[in-house]
Amino acid sequence: MNKKNTKKIFICFRAAVSAWQSLKINRLRSLLTVSGIVIGIASLIIVFASGEGIRGLILGQLDSWGSDSVQIEYKVPSTVKDSADSAMTAALGNHEITLKLADGEAIAKQPNISAMYAALFGQSIVNTPLKAEIYSWWAVTASFLKIDSGKVAVGRFFTAEEDKSLAKVAVLGFEAKDKFFGSGDAVGQYLKIGKHNFKVIGVMEKRGSVMFMNMDELIFLPLETGQKLLAGVDHVSFVTAKMTNKDLGVVTADELTFLLRERHNITDPVKDDFVVHTMAEAKDMINTVLGGVTLLLAAIAAVSLLVGGVGIMNIMLISVTERTYEIGLRKAIGASRRDILIQFLLEALVLTGVGGIIGTILGALVSFLISVIAQAQGFDWPFVLKSSAWISAAGVSMAIGLIFGMYPALKASKLDPIEALRKE
Repeated sequence: MNKKNTKKIFICFRAAVSAWQSLKINRLRSLLTVSGIVIGIASLIIVFASGEGIRGLILGQLDSWGSDSVQIEYKVPSTVKDSADSAMTAALGNHEITLKLADGEAIAKQPNISAMYAALFGQSIVNTPLKAEIYSWWAVTASFLKIDSGKVAVGRFFTAEEDKSLAKVAVLGFEAKDKFFGSGDAVGQYLKIGKHNFKVIGVMEKRGSVMFMNMDELIFLPLETGQKLLAGVDHVSFVTAKMTNKDLGVVTADELTFLLRERHNITDPVKDDFVVHTMAEAKDMINTVLGGVTLLLAAIAAVSLLVGGVGIMNIMLISVTERTYEIGLRKAIGASRRDILIQFLLEALVLTGVGGIIGTILGALVSFLISVIAQAQGFDWPFVLKSSAWISAAGVSMAIGLIFGMYPALKASKLDPIEALRKE
C-alpha cells in the first residue's frame, strides 16, 4: 500500500473518530434525529417480509389444491377473464350458469386428464338436537378425494353410486362435527339439511383454511343430491381436473377451451361462458399482483425515509452553525476542505447507518411477531426475510446519509477560516 492510500485511510479514520465523538456529545439529539430513519427502514423491512409471508401463504394454499390441477369456472359472456363484472353478475344470480356436470365428465375423458370432480356451493338451514343455523355445504362428486388433499379421519366418503342415487348422506368437516355433535360420535347420526334428513357417514381430518376458506367448517354432500334435493339446479359452481403431465398445462387449457366452446356452441371467443385456470397461471398472476402491492407499500414507507432525511439535513446544518468556530480552528491548523467535508459527511452516514441497523432489527422483530400471530390463528404464514431486503435497507440508509448530508458537509467545508474564527 503506497503512502497516498495510507494517508487517505488515516484521514477517513480520523474524520470517523471525530464524527463519532461529536455525535456522542449530543446523544439525545442524535437519537431523536435517527428516529425517522429507524421508522422508515423498519417499515421497509416489514413490507418486504410481510409481502413474502403473504406470498408464501397464498402459494402454499394453491399448492394444497395441487400444482397439477386445472379449474374451470363459469364466466358471464362478453366479460373479461377474472373481471369483477362477471363475478358480481354470477353472485347476484342475474345470469343463467351454463357449466354442467356433463361438461366435467367430458373433461375427464381428455388425454392429459387423470381425474375430475365437479362442485356446487350452497347454504341451507341445518338442524341437530345440539344446534340449528343456516350453514354452508359443498356438494361434490365422489372423485373429490382423488384430487383434493383432504382425508377422512372417521368413517368414509360417499361413493359414485350414492351420488347417482341421490343418497342422503353427509361427510362433516372437523369443526362442523364439533358444532353440530359436540364431543360425541357423529358417524351414524342424522342431521336435517333443509327439509331432508342426512346420515353422517364420515368426518374429515382437521385441515384449516385453503385459499381463505375454512375447509373444516364445511359439510360435504353428493353433488347430484345437493343439486336436486337442496338447490334445485342442474349446474355446478366449478370443475377441477388433475393433469397427468403438469408441464402441458398451457396445451391442456387450450384443449379444454376448445372442447367447452364446442359443447356450448360458441364460435366467438368473446362469448365464452366459462374460464379455464391452471395453477401455474394463478401463481403468475398472484406473484404479479403481490409484487405490485409490495412496491406500492414500499413507496409509501419511503416517505418516512424522506422525512428522516430532511431531519438529518436539518440537524447537520444546525451542527455546522454551532461548530463554526471549531471548523475555522481546524482549518487554521491545517485541515483541508476535504477533511471537513469527510468529517461532516461521515457524521451523517453514522447517523443514518445506526438508524438503519436499529430499523432493520426492529422491522425483523415486528415481522417475526406478525408471522407468529398469524400462525397462532391457523394461517401458514412463513417468516421470510431475504438477503435482498437487508441489502436494500443498508443501501437506502447509506444513500439517505449521502444525499441529505452532502449539502451541510459542503457548506462546512467552504467556510472561510478567518470568518469562522470570528464567530466565537
